[in-house]
Amino acid sequence: MRQAGRALPEYRRIRERHDLLAITHQPELCAEVTLQPLRRLGVDAAILFADIMTPLIAIGLDVRIVEHAGPVLEQPVRTEADLARLRPLEPDQDVPFVLETIRLVRQQLSPESALIGFAGAPFTLASYLVEGRASRTFEQTKRLMYSRPDLWDRLMSRLADVVATYLAAQARAGAQVLQLFDSWVGCLSPADYCRHVQPYSRGIFQSLQAHDVPTIHFGTDTGWLLAPMAEAGGSTIGVDWRVPLDAAWAAIGPERGIQGNLDPLTLLGPWPAVEEAARRVLDQAGGRPGHIFNLGHGLHPETPLDNLERLVELVHEIEPVRP
Repeated sequence: MRQAGRALPEYRRIRERHDLLAITHQPELCAEVTLQPLRRLGVDAAILFADIMTPLIAIGLDVRIVEHAGPVLEQPVRTEADLARLRPLEPDQDVPFVLETIRLVRQQLSPESALIGFAGAPFTLASYLVEGRASRTFEQTKRLMYSRPDLWDRLMSRLADVVATYLAAQARAGAQVLQLFDSWVGCLSPADYCRHVQPYSRGIFQSLQAHDVPTIHFGTDTGWLLAPMAEAGGSTIGVDWRVPLDAAWAAIGPERGIQGNLDPLTLLGPWPAVEEAARRVLDQAGGRPGHIFNLGHGLHPETPLDNLERLVELVHEIEPVRP
């Protein structure tokens, strides 16, 4: 889940010389970083190495990626004048380095492996734009959403257009699965989600149907939002560790796949604790088809490599990959 290479020594050596955005702008280097977890760990898919802010930076927003702080904007988006800074994305001109990375990775992938492309969802992107940085309370985001629903609608519509265009371009370049990350949508009530977020995510998934690729819809702390998220779209729904996997599957329905849901911090503990937690996830999945074993969110950089290698071996032993 998301930049698994952060725990790998070969990735850290590259980061000593290049920051995240510098890597993403060099397709050969970015392809190498994308493939490192696949080569070292034997996982079943590569995840495009990128940042969720990549398309917004590409259209000219003044976003900086600050170490240990994430995306930072000196001028948040909160007014009509601010909204005018969001222009449509033109992938071939704005993110050619992303598309070339995808093509290079596909050339090197074996037929048994897949490449997952991704983008941030409109709400999560909007939260960074409106707050100006990561937030625990989302005060400015909710203030805008409640007090200026007209402006919120225009902001979310523009972001949805950018995201849909970005993901479609990834599919055309060769991404075989597309994932929509709504990392912070768990801060909303079901009613607010359905009114202020669901229509825009639904529009993205509807637009991607023309590309005939599987899609994953992921959020964190979304146990009470799983049903409306499934209604918004996604052939597979991502689940974090806060809800049992079998209960999550009951919420989204048996016709969809499910991704999850080991707590990534479990991997900081001793192997017996990791094994017990992994077996519990697999027991809850019950051998049903459509389960993608994964972490419930991003991998911690200090995760012991031995735990990662043993985890992949354990999962493959218990649940062999199905075609």
